[in-house]
Amino acid sequence: MTTLIATHSGSFHADDVFGVAVLAALYPDHRIVRTRDPQEIAPADFVVDVGGVWDAERGRFDHHQRGFGGARMRTEADGSTAPAEGYASAGLVWRAFGLAYVQRFAAQMECTLDEAALSQVAEDVDASLVRYLDLVDTGAQEVAPGIFGLSSQIALLNSTWLEEAPLDRAGRAHLQVERFGEAMALARRLLDRFLLRRIGQTLAADKVRASQRLFGGRVLHLADGGLPWTRVVVEEMPDVLLVVYPEESSGQHQIRTVPVTLGSFDSRMDLPAAWAGLREGQLAGAIGVPDAVFCHSNLFIAGARSLEGAMRMAGMALGISSRT
Repeated sequence: MTTLIATHSGSFHADDVFGVAVLAALYPDHRIVRTRDPQEIAPADFVVDVGGVWDAERGRFDHHQRGFGGARMRTEADGSTAPAEGYASAGLVWRAFGLAYVQRFAAQMECTLDEAALSQVAEDVDASLVRYLDLVDTGAQEVAPGIFGLSSQIALLNSTWLEEAPLDRAGRAHLQVERFGEAMALARRLLDRFLLRRIGQTLAADKVRASQRLFGGRVLHLADGGLPWTRVVVEEMPDVLLVVYPEESSGQHQIRTVPVTLGSFDSRMDLPAAWAGLREGQLAGAIGVPDAVFCHSNLFIAGARSLEGAMRMAGMALGISSRT
């Protein structure tokens, strides 16, 4: 039978768009009704961001009602308990259906992960994406300046009075439904891209852990280019200072520094300052590696045309060669 999903009419926000998008993906045979009429809401299988009830077992996911106390419990990196953050509807839906969504996506991509890994991915989605939709919707935090947050981008898809002015009531309703569909597609697209990246990181982790370490464990050599290595190296390999890997698109082998923490622009070590901004013959002549190609002026990445050349550069950066 067709699944009926109800959400509120009028302007949409990221939390209702996201919640409905997740449910619509899990129940492909669905119909969406945008209304505030209790009689239209009552027969719905799922109700998102309207209706004044939070009861996951009954498919009700609203957070506006008086006395609502649903909150996301968080733990800081040092293990201490962080202040609880109130849920919006995006978080309520993901709390109930996030794992099912991740399982469905992984199956579609023919990726095999155990239950613990799937649960961790769902938790990462909540921490990196859904939490911020909730914070913006509840007014607890403005997480991005200007219009550069996802919540703001979704809000921009609402129809404007300029578009609605020449339309009658039915035309305006049709336009709003059309724009809601566009917003759902955007939310799904970004969610699925995040999942693809995060699942890829999970599947690549064992390959990264098993990769060869050279120069006393300070250089990690990845035989396969494109492996997402940053999280594993930052969190599990404190002695690794440089990572060397092939770059298929350029035909080079690249040397990358390791960030101090995830997302940081500070590295455990920089490449030699004398290399900054040098390219081709300048760099090759300066360091004595004939196939050296470049070094970024910010000293976080360099490259050579061969693995041998890249490894020589890595050794020089570590001070193992006299030519630095």
